[in-house]
Amino acid sequence: MRYLYEMGAALACYMVVLAVSLFALIHFHDADFVVRVAITLSPVIPAAFMCWAVVRQMRRLDEMQLRIQFEALGFAFAASALLTFSYGFMENIGAPHLPWLWVWPIMGLMWIVGLMIAKNRYQ
Repeated sequence: MRYLYEMGAALACYMVVLAVSLFALIHFHDADFVVRVAITLSPVIPAAFMCWAVVRQMRRLDEMQLRIQFEALGFAFAASALLTFSYGFMENIGAPHLPWLWVWPIMGLMWIVGLMIAKNRYQ
């Protein structure tokens, strides 16, 4: 339950900071480069708190749950690398360019798939 509060608060902060930063970029498009970089990267701060919530949750898990998460993350790492690497090659033959912003959702989706596989394995 503690994880849900930590992740929920970090996610809510992320959404607010992201919306404010996007709005600020519209109004400060003529600002100094350093100011625009600070505005653009401001959502990374609450995103770091999301990472911190995940690490804290991992530390709370028992050995079996930790093993399941480890297998899921291993699968997510390998599958995400394979998918993004493959799509990069597809761009060489005309597939539309996808921004780097798509990497994290792919990793998250592969983590979910990995969790389903690992949980099924230990049932």
